Amino acid sequence: IRVDVHWNISRILSSRDGRAPWNAIGVNGQLPIPPVHVDQGDLLALTVFNALNESTSLHFYGIHQNGTSYLDGVGMVTQCGIPPGESFTYLVDTKHQHGTFWIKGHTNFQYADGLSAALIIHEVNKAYDDEILMTFEDWSADEFVGRMKLFQQLLTKQLDKDYQDGLINGINANLTQPIQLVPKKRYRLRLVHMGKAYWFKFRMQHHKLAIIEADGTDTQPLEVDGVDLGPGQRYSAIVTAQPTATFNYIYNVTMYANFIVPKPGMNPRTYEGLV
Repeated sequence: IRVDVHWNISRILSSRDGRAPWNAIGVNGQLPIPPVHVDQGDLLALTVFNALNESTSLHFYGIHQNGTSYLDGVGMVTQCGIPPGESFTYLVDTKHQHGTFWIKGHTNFQYADGLSAALIIHEVNKAYDDEILMTFEDWSADEFVGRMKLFQQLLTKQLDKDYQDGLINGINANLTQPIQLVPKKRYRLRLVHMGKAYWFKFRMQHHKLAIIEADGTDTQPLEVDGVDLGPGQRYSAIVTAQPTATFNYIYNVTMYANFIVPKPGMNPRTYEGLV
């Protein structure tokens, strides 16, 4: 089945972190950008119209581009950027892959300004009752290109001022909605790091995580207490809800970076939500 998705990419006034709004990058007038869902075997046709005043391109993180590197979206490496006012259609054949991926704006670090979305390729046979998607981002208070000189210093010394805000599912991590679990049901928890530099650690109180996928590859189940994700990484874990809903539990997300000087409440940052 061909699944057609249309993205009009433009600057959009946003205050996702609760700070003063600035011109981030959204799609079809929306930010955060909704995830893209297809079933294994579908042909995803993602047509981009570039309403920015600069070139753009999209990279499909984790998708094998065997013989189709011209669709890999790495600007000025595997394709020329899409010029302002022009369109381009990316074709993603999912016959041979399923799992958790993401789409990122790969020109001028546009993903750091919001041009990113989860891409889920659902397998045919599912051994769980439902799914939960959680995306993580470290978010700046202004356009990333203007912060590039500061960011490059990460390679040479520890910084003491580039503290970022955390986003979960595209909004201020302090405002994320509770995870709704039905007692005794099995859930596939998809975790996607769509940020640029910080790491995230996810834990769920009184629930074990059985890892079944890493970066789009199925794995033998491995039971863990928590998951650390670096930029670009994705994991899936099976979570079995507790037998009753008598108690509320806490999920914990810690955002941290060893190249940023530690500061209470800033690095690391801790976010919590209800289960």
